[in-house]
Amino acid sequence: MRIITRYILWEILKIFFLALGALTLLIVLVGVVQQALREGLGPGPIARIIPYMIPDALRFSIPGTILFASCSVYGRLASGNELAALKAAGVSPLAALWPGYAIALVLSIACVWLNDIGVSWGSQGVRRVLVQSFEEIAYGMLRTHKSFSSDKLSILVREVDGRRLMRPQIVAAATPTSPQLLISAAEAELHSDENHQLIISLIDSRIESDGSRQGVFEHPGRMDHVVSLSDELSIEHRSPSKISSARIPQVLREERQIVQVQEEADLAWSAFSQVATLDAAQRSPPIDISYINSQINRLRTEPWRRWANGFSCLFFVLLGVPLAIKQRNPDFVTSFFMAFLPVLLVFYPLLAFAVDRAKDGALPPQAVWIGNVALLLVSLYYLRMVWRY
Repeated sequence: MRIITRYILWEILKIFFLALGALTLLIVLVGVVQQALREGLGPGPIARIIPYMIPDALRFSIPGTILFASCSVYGRLASGNELAALKAAGVSPLAALWPGYAIALVLSIACVWLNDIGVSWGSQGVRRVLVQSFEEIAYGMLRTHKSFSSDKLSILVREVDGRRLMRPQIVAAATPTSPQLLISAAEAELHSDENHQLIISLIDSRIESDGSRQGVFEHPGRMDHVVSLSDELSIEHRSPSKISSARIPQVLREERQIVQVQEEADLAWSAFSQVATLDAAQRSPPIDISYINSQINRLRTEPWRRWANGFSCLFFVLLGVPLAIKQRNPDFVTSFFMAFLPVLLVFYPLLAFAVDRAKDGALPPQAVWIGNVALLLVSLYYLRMVWRY
């Protein structure tokens, strides 16, 4: 029995790691190329981005490659009547099945971790590299396209002479402490510092505040305008999909506290307005409770989504192994696609539907497992047929 176990484990792991390396490399290269084209990255930033993309690539490639490896091995064993020989010798089929299930279980736990690392550490690392390379990216885009745009600012130039931007037109996005600014100058230079700030050195500049002619400021000579590149207060940074699993309970408590404070303020205002004549303009603008509740639903759903995504490895193999055995086809490509078809048609649509409805609050967060449960039910049906095989 140990020989059979070692043989199956070795065959699965051999195919798995070969396919995993090829598919992960492909995903990383495609992701890097897309990022480079979108952001105008040079060789240095690309090299620094690659490590941060690997966890995200692995969480997509592992489920498919373990399904492919399992279908290849068990389809070949069934086509060679090796499983039938084991059963004729009085050996339970479970002896041949459990190595594949054990590997899938370990990989499922690893994928849950990779889901967390990929969406938190990985995406933050990519963002950090982009922020650190902001100056290089901006100059690269301005030299080639004469324009550059990001969520922080947009720049149009007549030409670029070395580091000098000739006749730049700059739109600096509004911040919580500053309105949108329209900046024009005879020339300008860009410099980034270690504090994630972009320093725009302007010569003979003209600054218009929020499109208002009354807010025009002209400055002859040289002056610096500072743009913060930090995204700690941005919506993307607060997005539940970008928060590590360890921080989700804390952020969830903070969001619920905001809702509670706003509801108490609404009750107090309603009660006080009944005994006093108050102008609605005197009240501070209320917080958008609907948006906060939407964030709460997404925060509640996110941990369940990551676990359901991670454990797709196990449920893929639970379905793929009996299907491959039933087909008894030595062609591993056919076995794989026959197993992947219900995954594509059943699992992913159900997962997307459940996640979407759970984020809206129409379904409980646990509903994101509905796709996994559907695969389990189908796999039990085919496993019963294998047991009789």
